[in-house]
Amino acid sequence: MTELRTARLRLRAWQPQDREPFAALNADAEVMRHFPAPLDRAASDAAADRIADHLDRRGWGLWALSPIDDDRFLGFVGLSPVPEPIRDRVSGRPRVEVGWRLARAVWGRGFATESARAALRHGFDVLDLREIVSFTSTGNRRSRAVMERLGMTHDPVDDFDHPRVPKGPLRRHVLYRARR
Repeated sequence: MTELRTARLRLRAWQPQDREPFAALNADAEVMRHFPAPLDRAASDAAADRIADHLDRRGWGLWALSPIDDDRFLGFVGLSPVPEPIRDRVSGRPRVEVGWRLARAVWGRGFATESARAALRHGFDVLDLREIVSFTSTGNRRSRAVMERLGMTHDPVDDFDHPRVPKGPLRRHVLYRARR
């Protein structure tokens, strides 16, 4: 599995000790504000298992994020296949997305932008991808700002109703694109 590094951060394999802080992150109502609901411990552990398995099988994916000098879990950042129901709703049928979820205690430090930039670079330079997308609910200003800092572009024609989100204010999503 590939590990990525930035000046301050490591995007690394998941470790058993990541499950506890990952569960805390997923139970935090503010972190999960733009998702249908926080996750309970069982759902969080199942998500961690899926993410780690995909990362192991592909060699790339949603890496655990840590400071460069220790293994403290700060969240996750990385690349993920766009689910088929979403690809079907978006022009060009995008194949890979960049995404992140960080603990609230580390928000505002530029970690999402710094680590997502490393993931994008890996996607373009190593995986030879031509395009990477990112999407979020329309009201998620923080994630949209990260997408914009990454140089991703938004065209309202690409916005869509997320098929896995119940009807309501979180269903409408914006999509941003980065091209090699």
